[in-house]
Amino acid sequence: MASLANVTAAILVGGLGTRLRPVVSDRPKVLAEIHGRPFLAYLLDQLARAGITQVVLCTGYLGEQVQAQFGNAYRTLRLKYSPERMPLGTGGTLRLALPLIDSPVALALNGDSFCDANLNFFWDWHCQSGARATLLLTHVADAGRYGQVQVQANGAISGFREKQQQGGPGWINAGVYLIDRDWLADIPSDRAVSLEREIFPAWVGRGLYGWQSEGRFLDIGTPEAYAAAQTFFAPAAAEGE
Repeated sequence: MASLANVTAAILVGGLGTRLRPVVSDRPKVLAEIHGRPFLAYLLDQLARAGITQVVLCTGYLGEQVQAQFGNAYRTLRLKYSPERMPLGTGGTLRLALPLIDSPVALALNGDSFCDANLNFFWDWHCQSGARATLLLTHVADAGRYGQVQVQANGAISGFREKQQQGGPGWINAGVYLIDRDWLADIPSDRAVSLEREIFPAWVGRGLYGWQSEGRFLDIGTPEAYAAAQTFFAPAAAEGE
């Protein structure tokens, strides 16, 4: 079984970050600072620890700032850039980056969230399950804000429940995915496409699985969540590992 060292990771860093602009208005939200370091650095640290060596940054809004700050390398990672010229959604921007993804399976991550999960365990489970695509799931006390993922005992995803006002505990999509490159190639390339609303529901019953992790989860999409990130990341971790 191959290791993550042979897998290309793609991070979606092109979001507009409109909800975060009251506190972060001059930069893309992946460059919002936590303990003096951009949020993206914490994601890249996680990938480096897992043994990843190739990363594609799917840029959009103010993407030139991301490239100016990180360049072509970070720690043991080689960085490439896939800039979108128009908003393509989470699926469309990943499809656009396909020529830069040279591994049979891609590790895709949302650039505005972080799950403190073991990516090597995630990879091993994906390989053993026979899945074509696996979503990293995490359990939260209030799933209403995110929408729940319904998963069977063997890990197969049976459906998605939309965001709802009444919360309650549940499994949610943590924004980290392992997806066969062949499946990425099937995403429409000529329009904006949402992974969450269009692609994943269409893959139910065709090899879409969910790996259930107890890893802590953080989404920095709102000022309140961004403030919580200061506590989520201990100051010691802010210096890199």
